[in-house]
Amino acid sequence: MRHTKNQTARQTLTDLYRAIDRQHAVTITYVNADGTETVRTVEGHELRTTTDGDFTLVAMCRYRRDERNFRISKITAYTIHRIGYVLERPAPTTYERPAPAPADDVQALFFYELARDKDDADYRPRVRLAAADTALAA
Repeated sequence: MRHTKNQTARQTLTDLYRAIDRQHAVTITYVNADGTETVRTVEGHELRTTTDGDFTLVAMCRYRRDERNFRISKITAYTIHRIGYVLERPAPTTYERPAPAPADDVQALFFYELARDKDDADYRPRVRLAAADTALAA
């Protein structure tokens, strides 16, 4: 059993990546939102980075038999086993085909492209930009 407080985050991530590559099950001890510790055996599939800079282990939980996300910062200890994977990961079902782009109206195409990017969907210039204004040049 390895305690995450005794090693760097880099070593923890390296061990988890190795377990994912070799498809070995991992038993983790992690802290729930209410502060209690829980022990679960998981089959890791992916490591992701969150928007706040933390890492998340995407894994199939053998207890719940469902895909779960575990924050690496909440994992207090882990053990990598030589046991192979037994659960089948479900196929992603969240994809929705987008509406076709308008081909006849330039302004409609502009707003269509803005709506595709969720971060910039609400962007509207506050002031009219003049071509002679060089203060905004990069």
